[in-house]
Amino acid sequence: MPAPSLVDILRHIAREEPLSSTVRAFRGLTREHLGQLLEEAAVRLGGEPTPRDAQQGAPQVSAPEQAPSPAEALSRLRVYSDGAARGNPGPAGAGAVLMDPTGHVVARLGRFLGTQTNNYAEYMGLLLGLKHARSLGAREVDVFADSELLIRQLGGRYQVKSPTLKPLFDEARRLLEGFTRVKLHHVPRARNADADAMSNRAIDERL
Repeated sequence: MPAPSLVDILRHIAREEPLSSTVRAFRGLTREHLGQLLEEAAVRLGGEPTPRDAQQGAPQVSAPEQAPSPAEALSRLRVYSDGAARGNPGPAGAGAVLMDPTGHVVARLGRFLGTQTNNYAEYMGLLLGLKHARSLGAREVDVFADSELLIRQLGGRYQVKSPTLKPLFDEARRLLEGFTRVKLHHVPRARNADADAMSNRAIDERL
C-alpha cells in the first residue's frame, strides 16, 4: 500500500477526526467550518477538484463567501464606547463593547471612575475599548460613540480646551495612530445602548 499523501491525510482529518480541541481554541470556529477549511486546503495542495466537482456533468459554481477566520475577525473590530456621570460631576463609569465584523460581541468592558464629569467618562470609555482592541491584535477599528464632542475633537473639527480632557485626547490619538485604519462614527444613543449599559453597570457595581 503506497504511503498516504498530505492531501489524503488532510481529508481524513477533516472527515474522521472530532477536531474539538481546535474548535475550542478559536472563538467562533465551528466543526463544520474547520472541516471545510481542511478540505479546501487538500484541494489546493492536490491541484484537483473535489470528488463532487469531479462527477461528470457537475456544474462549476463559485464557492460561497466564507465567514472570516477567528484571526481575521479580531484584526478588524468595532469599538462602541460610552461614559456616564450621575450629577456631572458625580459617580462616573466608562463602558465599551467590542464586536467583530459579523456583529459577534468579543468583549464587554466597564470601569468605575469615582467622581468625574460626563466628558471625562466618555474619553475613558473610548480608551478602555481601544486598549483592549489593541491587546487582541486588532489592526483596524471602527469607533462608535454618541458623544458628538468626543468624535469631533478626535476628527479635528473641535479644539480640546479642557486641561482635564487634553491628556485623555492625546492618549486616544496615540492609540488610534497605532491602527492601520480608523473610522470615527457619531451615532444616536439608541445605537450605543450596550456601551451605555456597561458604563452604568460600572457605576452600580463599582467595576
